[in-house]
Amino acid sequence: MDDQAVASYLRRIGLDGPATADLAGLSSLHRAHLLTVPFENLSIHLDEPISLTEADLLAKVVTRNRGGFCYELNGLFALLLEALGARVRRVAARVYEQDRLGPPFDHLALVVTGADGSGPWLADVGFGSHSVCPLRFDERGEQPDPGGLFELVDVEHGDVEVRRDGKPQYLVERRERSLAEFRPTCWWQATSPESHFTAGTICSRLTPDGRVSISGRTLIRTGDGSRVEEQLVTDGAVLAAYREHFGINLERVPERAST
Repeated sequence: MDDQAVASYLRRIGLDGPATADLAGLSSLHRAHLLTVPFENLSIHLDEPISLTEADLLAKVVTRNRGGFCYELNGLFALLLEALGARVRRVAARVYEQDRLGPPFDHLALVVTGADGSGPWLADVGFGSHSVCPLRFDERGEQPDPGGLFELVDVEHGDVEVRRDGKPQYLVERRERSLAEFRPTCWWQATSPESHFTAGTICSRLTPDGRVSISGRTLIRTGDGSRVEEQLVTDGAVLAAYREHFGINLERVPERAST
């Protein structure tokens, strides 16, 4: 990622001027990313191809002001951190769904050593609602975060279980992977009827006091302990909500992949 791409990426996440990938800088970048770039699966329901090349990720997230799911968001965030001098390991994880684990390479997370040698840190801007700040990857005690109380626990085979408020979220391998190794499961997630990403649309991002999401045709806003839902009855209302809350301009409403 060249200097121009880094500058454009930083503007996309609301940061002007130079950035660093030391401890303070990593936390700032992580939070800024979550506040501005949504976790979304709209491409799957718009019949848009999902590409994990650097050029296509930059075009989608930075130029077109879109978001993506884990392979796209953490894939691109890793390139930014590396350009800023951090050491990044791409690691595979399996997500817990109703007390069972998803398939291998179900999720992409990042283990980051800062440009100042700090860390390692578990960074994840592609899981939706999760930790606001990077988590200490080698810490085995409780880690308070604005997103909840997190704990990383060693389990069999050397894997690490990530828990939030006592509930397992996903199981992380320690082994470093290349982004190319995630492409088959990325394709499965985008095409299989068994993938929850093909079942319906989601677009969600962090806000200063909670989250804002569009799930199908429902606008959901949470904050200060409250939750407000609004049904978006017309196509125009759906498209306007994407523009207002996410800066996403669509020509048509994303519909279920089967339609």
